[in-house]
Amino acid sequence: MYPGTYARLSPDRPAVVMSDTGETLTYAQLDERSIRLSRYLHEQGLRRGDNVALLAGNSPRYSEVYWAAIRSGLYITAINHNLKPAEIAYIVNDCGAKVLIVSGAKADLARAIADETPAVLARLAFDGDVEGHGDYESALAAAGTVALEDDRAGSDMLYSSGTTGLPKAVKAPLDDRRVGDPDEPHVALFGEMYGFDGDTVYLCPAPLYHSAPLRFAGFVHARGGTVVVMPGFEPFDALAAIERHRVTHSQWVPTMFVRMLKLPPERRDRFDLSTHRVAVHAAAPCPTEVKRAMFDWWGPILHEYYAATEGNGITLVGPQEWLERPGTVGRAGLGVLHVCEDDGRELPTGEIGLVYFERDEAVFSYHNDPEKTAGAQHPSHPHWTTTGDVGYLDRDGYLFLTDRKAFMIISGGVNIYPQEIENALTMHPKVHDIAVIGVPDAEMGEQVMAFVAPSANVLPGAELERELIGFVRERIAHYKAPRGVEFVDELPRTPTGKLQKNRLRARFTD
Repeated sequence: MYPGTYARLSPDRPAVVMSDTGETLTYAQLDERSIRLSRYLHEQGLRRGDNVALLAGNSPRYSEVYWAAIRSGLYITAINHNLKPAEIAYIVNDCGAKVLIVSGAKADLARAIADETPAVLARLAFDGDVEGHGDYESALAAAGTVALEDDRAGSDMLYSSGTTGLPKAVKAPLDDRRVGDPDEPHVALFGEMYGFDGDTVYLCPAPLYHSAPLRFAGFVHARGGTVVVMPGFEPFDALAAIERHRVTHSQWVPTMFVRMLKLPPERRDRFDLSTHRVAVHAAAPCPTEVKRAMFDWWGPILHEYYAATEGNGITLVGPQEWLERPGTVGRAGLGVLHVCEDDGRELPTGEIGLVYFERDEAVFSYHNDPEKTAGAQHPSHPHWTTTGDVGYLDRDGYLFLTDRKAFMIISGGVNIYPQEIENALTMHPKVHDIAVIGVPDAEMGEQVMAFVAPSANVLPGAELERELIGFVRERIAHYKAPRGVEFVDELPRTPTGKLQKNRLRARFTD
């Protein structure tokens, strides 16, 4: 289904609600405004396969731009507004954006990249004036309200968070699928799995430039539900939003769980969460201790999926399945799973290797990077693709992730997975945040180094270092324990919770 269907059936139904201000975009408004914007884009000369870029914080305008692009057969590139101007200009140029839409709050960034993005044909700004940019509302008001005749769907074209280097664009091929096709595999899979429908009230606490929040907002709209958008995640505000808006569904990353769990009990337990029946989490591995604590608090409503911006496959696991197999990210729901050695040899049950998804056809490429595209393909099966995650399958086909291949530490010829060490320390009461990397060592090749942001009012130093190393040794093999701990004020994470270990390594090297 497409939002236009619900605009006809229930025009006043809220499509988007801002959690803090209550600003609401109805389905009738979403339909009309996305049509007007699609007309504007068409008048600027954009045709099927062209790109429109968006640079903004969370706002109802996100859904307008998203659906305008999708209904026009265009690619939409939502840009991380936390990047530096040079990084943003790189993305705008690399994606080939012909139109750039920005929010007034990002005026400084928009001005800073104007001269560095000469291929952009038109620029619009909403919620404030930006020099050199047309007014978004005026552009919509002047555009027509008749939908374009060609209703073949467009797609997002999003850039990775750059945890291991320059961000890369994931580009899905466009086909003849119509906008709102109920058989679109992701809408069908997630819609049925989580019960998205017209009564759904879905809380989005994460930035909409990230693939999961942006796409899930689209999935909910395709099923007629309401998306409640937070301007940014704060643990207390998120719980308040569930109560205030009577949220039924939500999606989180594990760092959000940790921050909510560490709220004082008198603040954490004051809210009525009785409407909340499905809490989805993804994007990063969740320590079993954290997930068990969430089960104890929220009950058996936690669902997990494993996927990537590349969209090459999905695993799913429900509450009871996870409790029976703690640590799993589930069984394949889209694609066929394989675990392989570096040379491509498929590994038996229980052995750790690269995780591949098998599909019937190529489902993505890395834009302007055929070498990286080829590197994601299996040596013998080009339709088996990997995003670099490492794990193993049990005898029932459940996948367990151990880490990313790029993060693996080789010390004295032994493979060590930082995720295992991070999991051991995540819920330590004196640890606010934790990251583990390998640093050069003349004798061992690499040694394990932990970077810790201590909890508030905790004094860093040699005593705390000894305590944390001892804590790890009580839980996992001694050779995996950090050789040292560096204390930092904060760790480089994306707003979606992913550690940017390339920046951490660079900081250590510097």
